[in-house]
Amino acid sequence: MFNPQYSITNRLLANIKRIAEIISDLNSRNFSNIILVELEKKAREISAFSSTSIEGNPLPLTDVKRILQNKPEHIRDSEKEVLNYNKALVELNELIKTDKAIFDTNLILKIQKTIITGLIEDYRWGKLRQEPVFVNNPKTRQTVYWPPEQKDVELLLQELFGYLNNQQNKIDPLILAGIFHKQFVVIHPFIDGNGRTARLATKVLLAKMGLNTFNLFSFENYYNQNVSRYFAEVGLLGNYYDIKDNLDFTAWLEYFTDGIIDELLRVGKELDKNSTSPSTELKDYHQTILDYIKTKGYIVDKDYAQLTSRAKPTRNLDFRKLISLGLIIKEGKGKATYYKFKE
Repeated sequence: MFNPQYSITNRLLANIKRIAEIISDLNSRNFSNIILVELEKKAREISAFSSTSIEGNPLPLTDVKRILQNKPEHIRDSEKEVLNYNKALVELNELIKTDKAIFDTNLILKIQKTIITGLIEDYRWGKLRQEPVFVNNPKTRQTVYWPPEQKDVELLLQELFGYLNNQQNKIDPLILAGIFHKQFVVIHPFIDGNGRTARLATKVLLAKMGLNTFNLFSFENYYNQNVSRYFAEVGLLGNYYDIKDNLDFTAWLEYFTDGIIDELLRVGKELDKNSTSPSTELKDYHQTILDYIKTKGYIVDKDYAQLTSRAKPTRNLDFRKLISLGLIIKEGKGKATYYKFKE
């Protein structure tokens, strides 16, 4: 039975509190669809670059952006890795939006199949490994970790998912997501694609548990800033069977939540920077419309005319800007026209 050891340190507790504060602040602000679509595109580029770079992909970010934009037909494996990872990001984001994502072994198999298709033998796509694997030090190429035997992989995954299901209303979601990430790497269930699958699956798990910044979020970026540190924190040294009973998740959970804070702050800065451009900046009179809708639920032009001295043609422009930014929608026709928040 999987029963991970960890301690709620002051640092971990402070990180969890800080994450809640940042998310609350971001959720309290309105951003246009124009900004969000652009940031979603950037986040996918950064994620595809960072997560494949962690695994040794040599392509720079500029090439990753070009590949994702042009999607060339004749590609090398390094380009295929990037396109596969981006495909998984898009598909998982759509799945999360439908609120139908079931976090289980089948989802894990689907993720691994998507990111590894065309890169290894097809009989290994979306299949748990049926042979031993070894983890080597990327610098020395010497084996440093021997994962569980293949005969134990399926049971260990079942125990991990059982733990998540049993504890989802008892333990903070951030702790559960961190435990999943590390234990998945510990189990190493696939012949290839374990790290990329772990990072994508952790994103889905965070989204299902309430941290749904999936389309703007790239904590792979944090790990890629210091790959050696990431491997040291998430990985193990030695034989799984010798060290499994003494495995402590505390240091990893601190590092894991450090990374989420770092990425949330990056997203916040990007949102602030983009929201102050001339095309997206809101004036006081725009905010007047939004405040009125927030209070009453809708606004008509007659209401707005009483709140401002702006002429009717200008008032129409104000409504159109808020519509173009994806903040409000227009309902009704003629004299029955009114505006409300876009759901």
